Amino acid sequence: MLLSTTDDSVLAAAEALGEELRNAQEESTEFDSLLLRCNDTITEEIGVDYGDACDTDDCC
Repeated sequence: MLLSTTDDSVLAAAEALGEELRNAQEESTEFDSLLLRCNDTITEEIGVDYGDACDTDDCC
C-alpha cells in the first residue's frame, strides 16, 4: 500500500529532523568538550595521559 504525502508534510518532517540533528550535534559538542576537560584533569592529577593509557589493545 502506497502512502501519499503532501509536500508540506514532507518539508515539515524534514525541518523537524533537521532540528533534532542540530540538538544532537550541540549535545555531542558539549559532551566532547567535557570529556576533553576530564582527560586533561586526569593527566594533570595523576601524571598519566588517560587517552594514551586507554588506547592500548588490552584496556578499555
